[in-house]
Amino acid sequence: MSTPETPSHPRHQLAEDLAHPVRFSMAAALAATDETEFAVLRDHLQVSDSVLSRQASALEAAGIVRIRKGYIGKRPRTWLSLTKAGRETWARHLAALQAIASGS
Repeated sequence: MSTPETPSHPRHQLAEDLAHPVRFSMAAALAATDETEFAVLRDHLQVSDSVLSRQASALEAAGIVRIRKGYIGKRPRTWLSLTKAGRETWARHLAALQAIASGS
């Protein structure tokens, strides 16, 4: 238990929404770019369409990921990006992991 003199353990700063390995990997990939096409992200993460769709929808509901649909010619496309809040969540999550790994 944390007292005013003792800071809480960094694990309390971890984002529950990023605990799933696919969600974590998706956030990491999206953090490195402004926007990524669904198929490119799917292939990079080596998951099926349904797995990526389900996890992306969960992160969208949490306000971490933005899903944008459109067309290239007559072909439908889906793009994903981190929201501003998603980038902040990712940064906090990484900082907490680094603090835990360093023994802080």
